[in-house]
Amino acid sequence: MTSASQASTANLLLRALAPEDYALLEPSLERTHLPVRKHLFERETPIERVYFPEGGIASIVVDDEEGETVELGLFGREGMSGAPVLLGAGKSPHRCFMQIEAASSLHIASDALLAASDQSPGLRRVLLQFVHVLAVQTAATAMANAHYQLAERLARWLLVCHDRVDSDRLELTHEFMAQMLAVRRSGVTVTLHTLEGTGAIRSTRGLVTILDRARLREIAGDSYGLAEREYSRLIAPLGKG
Repeated sequence: MTSASQASTANLLLRALAPEDYALLEPSLERTHLPVRKHLFERETPIERVYFPEGGIASIVVDDEEGETVELGLFGREGMSGAPVLLGAGKSPHRCFMQIEAASSLHIASDALLAASDQSPGLRRVLLQFVHVLAVQTAATAMANAHYQLAERLARWLLVCHDRVDSDRLELTHEFMAQMLAVRRSGVTVTLHTLEGTGAIRSTRGLVTILDRARLREIAGDSYGLAEREYSRLIAPLGKG
């Protein structure tokens, strides 16, 4: 594992830092690989390390008493896993894991991150702006779940994932999408066929390919874009098109 200069990292949040703020983190940053299902933090467990993915997608989820899992939010190279750390909570009732692998990620001990942010109000401000964006995304997800049909919700979720990867190919199973959207697998399968019929996507076993992003965005309507616009306003451009 090696450290990385600011110019070499693909993490947008780290790249948005002032050079002097990044310099506070650099001695403690190390690079690692984050495979699918790798947990970045477990529920009710002290968070000892914070990750800044340089690719892939991580999901923040809640598990109910019946064992059902629902996604609260997600992030990739625009973010970090350490919101509870920055807020002084130390641990979370939720858990966070990789849903699409990151070939590389920078990570830092939580104590080192807090020590650096204590030294620089500018560093703390940028990191907390991301925490704010994550809260906006969580609220947008709740609104989408309450007010939009499954076709719109699935289109939104695919767009959010697409924003965070370079490829038009998303390696996602129907079962996993159903779990993240808190619906039945059969509902996801039928809805994917509906989206295919519009020409927006192509879906095969374990893979969704975005064919027409503009059409997919039209289907998602106002359910998509609030958190992405807020990130672009506060931190750096995010998204495609």
